[in-house]
Amino acid sequence: MARDTSPPGEERLRDADRSQSTILAAARDEFAEHGLGGARVDRIAERAGLNKRLIYYYFEDKEKLFQAVLELAYRDIRTEEMKLRLLELDPPIAVRRLIEFTWQYYLDHPEFLTLLNSANLHRARHLAESKRARELNSPVIETLGAVLERGRKEGQFRGGVDPVQLYVSIAGLSYFYLSNSHTLSAIFGRDLLSPKARTERLSHMADLVLGYLAAS
Repeated sequence: MARDTSPPGEERLRDADRSQSTILAAARDEFAEHGLGGARVDRIAERAGLNKRLIYYYFEDKEKLFQAVLELAYRDIRTEEMKLRLLELDPPIAVRRLIEFTWQYYLDHPEFLTLLNSANLHRARHLAESKRARELNSPVIETLGAVLERGRKEGQFRGGVDPVQLYVSIAGLSYFYLSNSHTLSAIFGRDLLSPKARTERLSHMADLVLGYLAAS
């Protein structure tokens, strides 16, 4: 078996990175399940299989750990958004692709929605204090703005659309539906998470947004 001949310093850095990644993954699950208020560092340490002192060494306290989890959550979704290469697509296709991606990402990562719910309960002060989170959110708005402007110049989209407002609307159409699917299903007597209902919802959202953007 090949021996690791990396210098001791590099090996320590790799160990630190692995430990922090393990802690963040365990903390994400704990915060998603119990919220910031109900989460316990003891359980996070147990989930991670690491000593609790190591969590405090890397992240100081539960509040800082929650902030780090939120930063990671936003980094992950922005990384996937960048892979869409929206600027290379025809503007209506690019917007539709963003809608499809957002919907599917929320379906595949329900923990992202519950983390946002917890962050909002605390008035998003952890994100407000995070320069990294703000930096992570700017590229997608710039990209969407460029898509909208190209669509306007090509006569496909109306002018005067704020990319921030549009992005919030796209996210909100998916977020509200999925976050409230159980209550909405109970009220309307329909399974709003059935495969058929999911397909209908995605089609409705795309038609709604693209209808709004269409040049008159």
